Amino acid sequence: MLATLALPCRLAVPRRLAATLGLILGAALVGGILDVGGVQATGHLVSQKGRAFQPGSVAIQRGETIVIVNDDSDLLHHLYIESEIFSFDSGDQAPGSRTAVTFPAAGTFQVLCGIHPKMKLNVRVN
Repeated sequence: MLATLALPCRLAVPRRLAATLGLILGAALVGGILDVGGVQATGHLVSQKGRAFQPGSVAIQRGETIVIVNDDSDLLHHLYIESEIFSFDSGDQAPGSRTAVTFPAAGTFQVLCGIHPKMKLNVRVN
């Protein structure tokens, strides 16, 4: 006999299928699909907290997006990247804001905060 999981709409879904769907949706939320300002993008999540990026370095593929969240409740941040092949400026980031940065070219980039000069995020784009 196949075990089932009852759903509120009174549909029955086999437990294995429900578990598989849960894993897929969970993976999409954690490492894949991010909702930034109503726009979904594949990406990696980086936190700004305590005047530091967490994690401090990331390796991604060309064309991927990093979403940087200001997790400080009382500090503004201001992201920027200056490179010969790619530049970016976020403007001021209020607490709780999210900024998506898509890296169109391969290389090594340093994401800095214009307000807190010791904040550095190293991004290697393959």
